[in-house]
Formats: sequence, C-alpha cells, structure tokens
Amino acid sequence: MLISIGELARSTGLTVRTIRFYCDEGILESRRSAGGHRMFDADSATERLLLVRRLRTLGLGLDSIAGVLREERSMAEAIADESARLDIELRSMAWRRASLRAVETVAPAQRAERLALLAAAQDGGAVHDCLIRFWRRILAPVPRSDIDMWVGWNVPEPPADPSVDEVVAYAGLAALVTDPDMSAVVRQQYWRHKPELIRDRRALFTDVGDLMVDVVALVAERVRPYAGSELDRFVNAHAAARGERDTPRFRKQLLIDATDSDHRIHRYWALTQQLFGTRITVGPTHDWVYNALAHATHNLPSELN
Repeated sequence: MLISIGELARSTGLTVRTIRFYCDEGILESRRSAGGHRMFDADSATERLLLVRRLRTLGLGLDSIAGVLREERSMAEAIADESARLDIELRSMAWRRASLRAVETVAPAQRAERLALLAAAQDGGAVHDCLIRFWRRILAPVPRSDIDMWVGWNVPEPPADPSVDEVVAYAGLAALVTDPDMSAVVRQQYWRHKPELIRDRRALFTDVGDLMVDVVALVAERVRPYAGSELDRFVNAHAAARGERDTPRFRKQLLIDATDSDHRIHRYWALTQQLFGTRITVGPTHDWVYNALAHATHNLPSELN
C-alpha cells in the first residue's frame, strides 16, 4: 500500500521536512504519483524510518546509518564503532573534569601556574604519544620493537578516569619531556660518558635492561646500593660496548658529567611512580646502580680521574 509523505509523518512521528531530508540523502526511497507527489510503501518505509529514528537516539550519525541500510556494514559494526567513539569522548570529558577540579582546588596564588601546566596537556593520548616519541629519541638507534617493549613497562598510559593528582602528574611529565634540556640530560644518564664510542647500542640496551630486571627485586626489598655482581654487570656492559675492560679508571669515566642526580630526572620518575603505583620502573633501578657505582668509586685514587 502506498501512502503520502503526510501519512508517513503521522505514522512515524517524524516531520515532513525530516522525511524529505532522508529522501534527499538516499536513506529513504520514494516514488512519484501522477501529480508529482512523493509516495511511499507503507510497511517498508515505516520500518526503515523507525530503524533510523532508533539508531539516531543512540547517537549514530547519518553516514553510519546509511551504511547499515545499504548493507555496506552490519548494525553490530556500526554500534561498536559508535561505542568506541563514545569511549574516547568520555575519556576526554573525564580528563577535562579532573583538570577543572585541579585548577579549582589549588591555592589562588598557584592557580595561574597550574592552569598553564594543564592547558598544555589537555589530551592524554597526545601526551602519551609525546612521551613515547621522547623515549624513542633517547634510545635510538635501538630497534623500535625493543623500545616499544621498554615503553610498555616504563611509560604510563593516561588514566581513563583520572583523579586531580593523576592529571597534574601526567601534565607534569609532558612539561618535563618538552624541556629543551631534558633530552640531553636523560641521554647522558642512559648512555654515560663518550656515547660516540659505543659500538653496539642494541647490545648495551639489552644487557643493561636484563640487569635492571634483576635490580627490581633489590629496590623492592629496599636493599641499599652496594658494589656487587649487579654493578659488575653494569660496568661490564658499558665496557664491552666500547671495546674496553672493567678497570678502576673506566668506572671513574662512567661518572664523568653524570646527570643521574639532576632534579628533572628524579622528578620525572617520581611522577611516573605516582601514576604506576607499586610498579618499579627503570627509574629507581637505574638510580640504585648509579649510587652503587658512585659509592664504589668514591675512594679510588684521584690519579685515576
């Protein structure tokens, strides 16, 4: 049975204008009467418009709905895509809410400073990408596959529903890695003295990484840094990478221009620890080895400098 556009509007609760729009967009088919008026199959047009209306109430866009109606994609796929889009939107809103509360609750004298900090980090995903790019630059030319495993353990992802403290901490990480001097400071800490002499950075990266895994237990048990097998492995890794031997002189050289005590490095790993909770990252393990090396070389003869 054919019905007019007015009858279709009354049966579906949609306006005539909306139905005309759906026709023009190719979502709804019609035919013309002898007088040139749009006519519709009552059952199929009503069913189609009710489906469109219901999908629209769930937030699906017309392009997505049209794809379902043309059988270019399943309804399940369209709904899954919309759900994923909504997840992103909700995370963005949660981030904004925490940021607003962070500015609201801080002391008035610190409000301008905090506002500037948070304004530069309003997209948690973008900040995470920035952190990854930072570490890829630091660890190059180690293969990206190796770096990404390292990043997975040591770089926190943005919390889905951050607290005030978490959003401030994450913004703090963003501010640190965009500091013009931070790359040089961290690169010096990781690769040590005269990095241009390193013959195989991937081998050094792997050897030091394996060592740090073992040092995690010492940090977790709060064992004070000492000159033992862990320090020997660290020095041997750096010596082998440079074609050197582990000697008192070489140990002294590893401390030349050391940046391990730089406040920015300590701040970075403190913020990371705040976001990770109990997880022990490379920050405190590297600090443990550095302190073991510094204490062990403190009393070496000065002529070895």
